[in-house]
Amino acid sequence: MDIDLPLIWAGIIAFAVLAYVILDGFDLGVGILFPFFPEKHDRDVMMNSVAPVWDGNETWLVLGGGGLMAVFPLAYATILPALYAPIIAMVIGLIFRGVAFEYRWRTRRAEYLWNWAFAGGSMLAAFAQGITLGALVQGIPIANRAYIGGWWDWLTPFSIMTGIAVVVGYALLGATWLVMKTHGDLADRARNLALKCSFGTIAAMGIVSLWTPFLEPLYLQRWFGWPTAIFSIIVPLLVLGCLYLLITGIRTRHDSRPFLAALGLFVLGYAGIGISFFPYIVPPSLTIWDAAAPDASLSFLLAGALVLVPIILAYTGYAYWVFRGKIDPEEGYH
Repeated sequence: MDIDLPLIWAGIIAFAVLAYVILDGFDLGVGILFPFFPEKHDRDVMMNSVAPVWDGNETWLVLGGGGLMAVFPLAYATILPALYAPIIAMVIGLIFRGVAFEYRWRTRRAEYLWNWAFAGGSMLAAFAQGITLGALVQGIPIANRAYIGGWWDWLTPFSIMTGIAVVVGYALLGATWLVMKTHGDLADRARNLALKCSFGTIAAMGIVSLWTPFLEPLYLQRWFGWPTAIFSIIVPLLVLGCLYLLITGIRTRHDSRPFLAALGLFVLGYAGIGISFFPYIVPPSLTIWDAAAPDASLSFLLAGALVLVPIILAYTGYAYWVFRGKIDPEEGYH
């Protein structure tokens, strides 16, 4: 039986992107929430809660982006020219926040600058990721295997809405992470923010979900045609279930349930995007088979991925196990 290598690789890259979103999402969310916690001690604890894992989280971004270039070169060659501006903005944001992790602890006079670098870089990276997602979902015009759109095609009301949705969603992940990792007044304020962000996230998901089917006939058919219309019932019910667990977890002062429920919302949102345009990797023009590299290349790369991905998973799991539990306010990674 022939192995569908493009489909296998599409699954690997989809997993890498999802892992990046749910892992790096919460530490970007911590940065987004920085302005709501003006006290230096609280900010120190917030940064220490993600300092041991933030760089490892971004490994998945490298795997997803590098894998796309190697495995689906045609998709890479068409997506990048269409989305240079938001992707460059995302990289700039990630650089600023990454440098802030170290420089903020080395100065007192300029600490406020690195506070803003951390918060601003997190917001910029999250918003740019949302813009990129929205621009991809709304479609990229291609002719003769090349991008034929303009420089500003990525900037639309829909992509701005998805940018806002990602910022609010990451803030929810960050708030629930702080609930799980911190004590006392900091955790209480994080609960209040998580409750507000939960309703904001659901509202943003609802707007984007209602908007998406009308962007492309493919999406409309996928969500309202039979038998895939069944997802239009199942997914919203699961979202409501996650929202219930999230709110009850916050109100009953449960430590981990709100964070897990917030992750569930992101997984469901990601699944909804996948349902919308599978098997297209660049909607509405390129399928995963159209964009895939030759099978010989895919086989060679898959042999490396079968070794590399389990190692990354093991390292990630071990890091989270070592740094499990609440943060001691008097101690930290730095």
